[in-house]
Amino acid sequence: MRKVRIRRVSLRIRIFLSMILLTLLASILMASISIIQFRKEAREYHQERLERKENAIKAHINYILSTTTYPLNEANLSLIFKDRVHELADIHSTQIRIYSLKGRLVSTSKGSFSIDSIEPPISEEVLRAISASPDKRYAAPDAVSAEGKKYRSSYSQIKDLKFKPLGILNLPYIEDDGYYDQELKNFLVTLGQVYSVMLVVAFILAYILSSFITKSLKSISAKIMITGLNQKNEKLDAGDSTREISLLVNAYNDMVDKLEESATKLAQGEREQAWREMARQVAHEIKNPLTPMRLTVQSFQRKFDPNDPDIRQKIDDYSRTLINQIDTMSAVASAFSNFASMPAQQNETLNVVKNVDLALDIFNEEYVHFQAEEARIIIRMDRTQLIRVITNLVKNAIQAIPDEQEHKSVVVTVKRDGDYVLICVADNGRGIAEEHRERIFEPKFTTKSSGMGLGLGIIHNIIENYKGTITFDTEVGKGTVFTVSLPLAKTL
Repeated sequence: MRKVRIRRVSLRIRIFLSMILLTLLASILMASISIIQFRKEAREYHQERLERKENAIKAHINYILSTTTYPLNEANLSLIFKDRVHELADIHSTQIRIYSLKGRLVSTSKGSFSIDSIEPPISEEVLRAISASPDKRYAAPDAVSAEGKKYRSSYSQIKDLKFKPLGILNLPYIEDDGYYDQELKNFLVTLGQVYSVMLVVAFILAYILSSFITKSLKSISAKIMITGLNQKNEKLDAGDSTREISLLVNAYNDMVDKLEESATKLAQGEREQAWREMARQVAHEIKNPLTPMRLTVQSFQRKFDPNDPDIRQKIDDYSRTLINQIDTMSAVASAFSNFASMPAQQNETLNVVKNVDLALDIFNEEYVHFQAEEARIIIRMDRTQLIRVITNLVKNAIQAIPDEQEHKSVVVTVKRDGDYVLICVADNGRGIAEEHRERIFEPKFTTKSSGMGLGLGIIHNIIENYKGTITFDTEVGKGTVFTVSLPLAKTL
């Protein structure tokens, strides 16, 4: 199964989005609460209005009951309100229904040819609710009429002058929410405008706050990125940072202290190791010529005969052997001296083309060729070190070609490449084996039977000191190309 890497969102973006999200949630929550509150107030308003209307109608009914000539009983309800129910409806601007105590409709303000066929009786559930209520009243839940209008109904008992139940009064109340709906709409529009401004302000504040909060983290991150073992690392000042940032800064400063301590110990250990290796290598290289010198002296001592007619020739051979070994020891000492202490840089404005051509004059091999695309390419470098680089590379190129090879070629090329000059030394020799390529610039590493392996190490150090690079391309059996890149002198 392929793993999909999800890029982590930065802390600054998360803080920014969190603040914006909180603002949006707050606006949505405020709008929801406002809608709920408006609707609650509308319900309470309609409930209070229905109760007031019901109390007014019941007071009017009590007046009718007190002035009627009909006996006050359930059977006479239809006679008592036969003409008065329409009067009540007109006065109070609402429909009125009067039911018997068993729920049968006996009078209504709604015109109909057949009352019983049009209006159904009160359900048993409503009758039980009226009887169970302490004030003998029941408010039915909101419903929707056939015309699609929302309404609610109230049921309450009608009592005679002696508070004896006579029937049940039903008031269907149409809820007109137009006013509250318009008020709610106006409120939401205003709230939307206010929160639009707040959202813009929230964007600005979120950006500022997220930048402020992550500023210290960015500075710490930048310091950590440039923190290295082989350099002087600066500590951070916590200043007035928060407690969490201060803890992080203190942890970084402690790490810097420990890093410097480790770097000091490591540098000391590396120096000691380098000196031990250097001493071991020097001793080894010096012992190599000492052994044949000792054997030569011992052999000469055993075979020395003053009367030998060839004594003069033997002394010359003996001296030549010792001189050769002494020269070898001197070369060893010079090589290690050159590597251990590079001469001070005497930067000069040099024409690379001219100086490389002059450096090649010391080589007598006819197959060493020089090519240049331009006659003048200027750099800032020590002349002696430039010559040392060229001579070492050309010497290695010559030595990389087997003596028995018929066609030999060493080509030195100088050309401009943007803000750099490229010096290429190409040979058609043996090439560099795969296992040796990673170690080619290491001091003391060599694939030759003679030499200390310090030449390329010295060259590498020189080029790096001048902010340049040295690379190579090689193919076994076909040859090698070393490429030195050095920055051009800046023109004013």
